[in-house]
Amino acid sequence: MSVAPETLQIDEVRVDPAWALKIPASLALRKSVLPICELNGVVQVACCDVEDHTTAQAIRKATGRDVQMLETDPAQLREVLTRIYGGVSAPAGVTGPGAARRTDGAEADDAATICDEVLLAAVMREASDIHFLPTETSFLVRLRVDGALETYRELSKDLHGPVTSRIKVLSGLDIAEKRAPQDGRFNTRIGPNRRKLDIRVATLPTRFGERTTMRLLATASTSLTMERLGMDERGIDSFRTAINRPHGMILLTGPTGSGKSTTLYVAITELLARRGGNVVTVEDPIEYEIAGASQVEVDGTDRVSFHRALRSILRHDPDVVMIGEIRDSESANIAVKASLTGHLVLSTLHTNTAVGVITRLADLGMERFLIAATVRMAIAQRLVRRLCPHCRAARPMTTTEALSLGRRDLTGKTIYEPTGCVYCAGRGYNGRVAMFEMLPIDQRLAGMIDDDAEESELLKEIRQAGTPGLIDDAVAKLLAGVTSLPEVLTNVVEF
Repeated sequence: MSVAPETLQIDEVRVDPAWALKIPASLALRKSVLPICELNGVVQVACCDVEDHTTAQAIRKATGRDVQMLETDPAQLREVLTRIYGGVSAPAGVTGPGAARRTDGAEADDAATICDEVLLAAVMREASDIHFLPTETSFLVRLRVDGALETYRELSKDLHGPVTSRIKVLSGLDIAEKRAPQDGRFNTRIGPNRRKLDIRVATLPTRFGERTTMRLLATASTSLTMERLGMDERGIDSFRTAINRPHGMILLTGPTGSGKSTTLYVAITELLARRGGNVVTVEDPIEYEIAGASQVEVDGTDRVSFHRALRSILRHDPDVVMIGEIRDSESANIAVKASLTGHLVLSTLHTNTAVGVITRLADLGMERFLIAATVRMAIAQRLVRRLCPHCRAARPMTTTEALSLGRRDLTGKTIYEPTGCVYCAGRGYNGRVAMFEMLPIDQRLAGMIDDDAEESELLKEIRQAGTPGLIDDAVAKLLAGVTSLPEVLTNVVEF
């Protein structure tokens, strides 16, 4: 792992809550110190005074590790400290089916404290999910960060029951039911900026007791742009051309968790900024708040069901319709009807490739001539972890690695691999970036679709026309040092 810098840019650091939350908030705020991660058994501590040996000793005692004090800008450090040690507003700030109920006793207080700490840790690590996993001897808390699971804490097995019950109470679940899966939700606000968090909860009986999974949805306005998503200049031009058309369908495809919905939100935000209009969305759930759009959240009941909401939105004179997912023939038919009657429709579909959109829509019962008439663009998308720019290490690509990508000509080209530093909490990666395959449906492709061309024929035509594929975008980002070879092989290359 790389050596820590002498002057730390704390605003670029991704703090590891496993160490930041080991010291009392009073100590951190009073002395302006922040444990940010552990490297090679030594806790790295951001501070304003590297000669404050008394504080260093207090942190050493609290963490049980040797420490290295790293000087940073006092104003920036104070801002980060306020953000972290402001804490979680729950239970007072929790809303949901079980928010009004409280369980008395010290055991419940311990469970509440643990739940609040884990929520804060998840927000600090920018986690998408929290897993509470009982084992034979312990109770694991794991966070999914940038698509990878990492263990946050290992708790006593005795805390399994109280913590599970606490989460069930908050999300309105039956605490007495332990043999059947349950689903619920609750809301809370995190930290001094009162960031709203919508939390979906699912429980599942396992051999060693109920496991609980929490999906974290921060319903804040997105500040992402097409460039920050990872689109290259050619992709941005192609995407903007498609979304600025007055009608038709733009469909994003990829596995669950590949960032499809985020790309749709960016498109909607840009459309509203450029041309305005009436935008209506149907989502399950709402992941970002879009200023100027009418967003409908499906609640799973007959009152606001997915299909009922879809059938209703066309009566509200929309210019743009966003459907969270085309999941069956009914939603596909509504999307087609909307695009044929002069609306721009954006949605997602579960297929592996951009050209697979055509086959999937046909499987859902759409006539080929309707597919040809309505689909304007299909986009395949994947997410890979972004290498930490502070510690990535360059090396030449081997022949075997080049062949694994199907690109022997890449042998000897410079690629980068993760190492680990204070900026990425020793992980080697910091955030994620999307890989794209943009497939505009031009007149030639539309004619082939109308003529019932097989997927292999369409793919041959696409490649002959020089349209870049997912692997092309992946290789470009690999050579640019944006991501690593294992990430590309795991998430993009199909064997």
